[in-house]
Amino acid sequence: MGAPARRVEQTALTAAWNFAVPDWRERIREGRSLIPDLPIFRDQADRAVAVFNRLRLADVKDNPTMESASGQWFREIAAALLGSVSPQTLHRMVPELFALVPKKNSKTTGGALLMLAALILNERPNAAFLFVAPTKLIAELSFNQALGAIALDPYLSGRFHVQNHIKKITDSKTGGFLQIKSFDPNVLTGTKPVGALIDEVHLIGTAPEADRVIRQLRSGMISQPEAFLAFITTQSERPPAGVFKRELTRARDVRDGRRADALLAVLYEFPEEIGRAKKNADGAYPWEDPALWPMVTPNLGRSITIPRLYALYQTAKQDGEAELIGWASQHLNIEVGLGLRSDRWVGADHWADAGLPGLTLETLIERCDVAVVGIDGGGLDDLLGLGVIGRDRETREWLAWGHAFAFRAALARRKSISQELTTFETEGDLTIVETLGEDVKGLVAIVRRLADAGLLPDKAAIGLDPAGVGAIVDALAEAGIDDDQICGVSQGYKLMGPMKTLERKLADASFWHTGSGLLAWAVSNAKVELKGNAALITKAASGTAKIDPLMALFDAAALMSMNPEPSAARQPSIYEEQEMRVLRIGG
Repeated sequence: MGAPARRVEQTALTAAWNFAVPDWRERIREGRSLIPDLPIFRDQADRAVAVFNRLRLADVKDNPTMESASGQWFREIAAALLGSVSPQTLHRMVPELFALVPKKNSKTTGGALLMLAALILNERPNAAFLFVAPTKLIAELSFNQALGAIALDPYLSGRFHVQNHIKKITDSKTGGFLQIKSFDPNVLTGTKPVGALIDEVHLIGTAPEADRVIRQLRSGMISQPEAFLAFITTQSERPPAGVFKRELTRARDVRDGRRADALLAVLYEFPEEIGRAKKNADGAYPWEDPALWPMVTPNLGRSITIPRLYALYQTAKQDGEAELIGWASQHLNIEVGLGLRSDRWVGADHWADAGLPGLTLETLIERCDVAVVGIDGGGLDDLLGLGVIGRDRETREWLAWGHAFAFRAALARRKSISQELTTFETEGDLTIVETLGEDVKGLVAIVRRLADAGLLPDKAAIGLDPAGVGAIVDALAEAGIDDDQICGVSQGYKLMGPMKTLERKLADASFWHTGSGLLAWAVSNAKVELKGNAALITKAASGTAKIDPLMALFDAAALMSMNPEPSAARQPSIYEEQEMRVLRIGG
């Protein structure tokens, strides 16, 4: 078959593979398969499942086969992934897998033996199959499972050569091999894997080189038409970030039919009305009901039981809210909205519920009669945070919008948060600038926009941390902002008032924000420090974690708490406020 004909054939085949599962909520409630209805190649799939079922567990009593130790859910994954190579084009029609599975469901074991089954079925000479994990220990868990399965099977023991010192298993039949590789772009550069498994991707989501590692793997697979990349992970104990957030969002979009992509997304998570619901009248989250746990426990009755889960739940519940949320993230795949530490800001408990869909700077300008601005940060390796709080002219509720600026060079110096910052830039909540002054210029443009809309009050409209803001004050003055509109906002314990004000307004649902990832991240980073009778959120207490956008909102809250009047130019005249009566005199 010539190249043009092959491309036409591939396009026709691809069109028949729809990876959406729009009825996943009904499926997961009823305990049905989460695998989309794909036209897999049945002979391949049956052979793959037969090989997978035969493999044995070396670390379980009596060494059961996967036919009895694994639930049907993982056999379906094996069938879809390994039974999808087109006989006509030799392309794998399921080139990627993203499986989100709670702990203790044998996901690491299943993933390891899935890779061994792929190596057994492989026909390409010298094909490379890789275990890639955030830590050596996690990668070795997978490798040892494959090693144990080989040792328990006389045929496999004779077929495969094991080099334990370099963590490599070689197939004497094809020269293909399965090996651990470091999570390092320099190590993976130039590799051309036919299959790669990344276990616990949530742990490497914010690693500085995570995006490069995944890019190297995907790039290396381009020349291998049957190649596949598999992510198998639990949910994160912190708000999803970096490449983990990106891949999870992609998987959800494919599952829900919002994105057409060749990705098998198998996500064991509750529907939103359970997984993201607030506490009920009894003070418990809906997902605390054990009757619901089987929905997200696909290996139930094999590697995990409800009584065992309940015992772990009771321990976590007694140890406090943070431990309970951490337990739920790992064992029920509950997504953590904000970091619920014991030293967290109290407002974090209500932050996620205050997100208002559709709220933007534009809608804030349309709805409000007055708005104030808070500014914080701005060092060369820091974020310059901007917070806007407007007062709804009808309801008097506070509407908040935030943004931040960062220097490109700061990403190199702050590698621990570079992935988050890149994500926020993509989402439009952060502007990364190249040269000194661009950040201040961008900030002033936003302030000027509010001024042109007539929203800034004539006095105390823009609040700043007085330290190191000379360039910002000068730029605002050049943009026509009056001196009376700019004021310093005292930091430290004097910010406790605005902080408490926002806590109350979040709790009574009179404060709304855009729901941006940037603001949620800043809120989750905030740590409270007790000094005497004062509860403070300071940069020193929060360490290297960035809170500048939140501090900017506190500055804005300090000004809005003074109940500012709209600008004189904005205030309606008496003729607009009162009904006019026209008296006609004379003829």
